[in-house]
Formats: sequence, structure tokens, C-alpha cells
Amino acid sequence: MKFPLKTILIDDEQLALNRLRRLLEKHSEVFQIVAEARNGAEGLVAVESHTPDVIFLDIEMPLLNGFEMLAKVSTMPMVIFSTAYDQYAIRAFEENSVDYLLKPIENERLLKTIEKLRGLVQGGQESSEHNPYADNLMRLLEQMKPKKELFSLSVKTGDKILLVPLTEITHFEAEEKYVFLNTLTGQKFLLNYTLTTLEEKLPDHFLRVSRSAIINTHHIGEIQKYFSGKYLILMRDRKASQLQTGTTYSDSIRHLIDL
Repeated sequence: MKFPLKTILIDDEQLALNRLRRLLEKHSEVFQIVAEARNGAEGLVAVESHTPDVIFLDIEMPLLNGFEMLAKVSTMPMVIFSTAYDQYAIRAFEENSVDYLLKPIENERLLKTIEKLRGLVQGGQESSEHNPYADNLMRLLEQMKPKKELFSLSVKTGDKILLVPLTEITHFEAEEKYVFLNTLTGQKFLLNYTLTTLEEKLPDHFLRVSRSAIINTHHIGEIQKYFSGKYLILMRDRKASQLQTGTTYSDSIRHLIDL
């Protein structure tokens, strides 16, 4: 890849598009604008047709938003988000893209983006087979996907498959290579999931408290301080199960009980 970089501008606001074009035209040695698009669907067609080196991408757009468009791109270009998102979201963009530009875009800020691009091109990262920016973007897309709401987990018992509602589950525990689901009535079922997979699937009120346990915080009966900064959690199940937290998970417990 070499300069000037084949560049596509994608934004549904005509004024923002015009402003960005004028700014980039001042840096014609860096950017060669080959197409513009007013929504994600047009942007996808433009990217597939022109295979640009870099795109300036708005997030909120009709037909396909920026994330939905990127999920359909066959070859990922370098991506610079131009966004009016809040600071929390911007941190995610900063970690997972070449750069972000907060609207209204100023030339001084664009110069910093150009320096980043120069460093990438000179370092050859933009053309590597395992482009770290492409990998990071795909991770960001996964994070931004809405989670499917989960209401129950299936367990096998004999020849039957039971659906156990999440509301009846008190905790999950790993014992050696196996993970077990525990219910309010004291039942215990073997699962085919790892605790890490369960962490990703379960709603936020399920909390990892140690390397070997995840609890349903809706069914905590009592929390007691334990040795070495750990806690002992007593569950409201028929067995009155007691779970010891791991040292590295203590902050989560303190946050839970607002300490």
C-alpha cells in the first residue's frame, strides 16, 4: 500500500460529508477520494467496488449502520470512525479502530490521524495477513451485537432433556473437568458448557465469584467476610450452599454490596 490512500467517505449527513471532503482535499498527498456514500447500504457497495485502503465511517445511518455495514464487508479496510458518540463508546472505538474523529471534525485533529496512518503504512501493519486492526474491529462488532435474551438452560437427565429456568438456578460450580448447574430445590445437573462460555451467555445478574463458580445474585442469602480479603457467600437454596470467592474476584463482590 502506498500514498495517496484510496479513500471512501460514508456519512448520511450531507454537511458533515462536505466538511470532511474539504478537509481531506487539503491533504491530497495522503487521501485520494474514490467514492462517497450516504448510508450503510451504499457504503457497502462502494467498499466492495473500490476496495479502498481506508474509509471514514459514520455510525448512525439509515438502511445499515456503520457496524452492520462492516459486518458484511468481505475485505476489511482501515477504518476511521467519524462519530458523535459519547466518551464511553469512543474509548471502544479508539481501542478497536485506526482512529476516531469526534464531530465536528477539525483539521488539527485530522493531522493526528494522518500521523497514525503514516506509521501504519510505513510499518506494513495495514497489509499484514493478520491485520490487528481488522481483528480488533471484528471483536468490536461482536461486542456491539445485542445479546439474545436467555430464559432457560437445557440439561440432560437420563433419556430426557429438561429446560431449567434461569430464575430457578442459584449457581454454577466447576468440579475438576465438569460444570454443574444448581437449583433452588437442591437439584444438580451436569452441563456441557464451560464457566467462561456461561459468563458470555448469561444475563448480568449472574456473577463470576471465583475460578470455579458463578452465582445468581438474585438468590444470595448472605455475604460474610472471610480470610485474606475473600468472602463467603451463602445461597438461598435448599442446601444452603456456601461458596468462597476468589481473591481476584473480590472487587466484584465489594461493588455488588457497595463497599
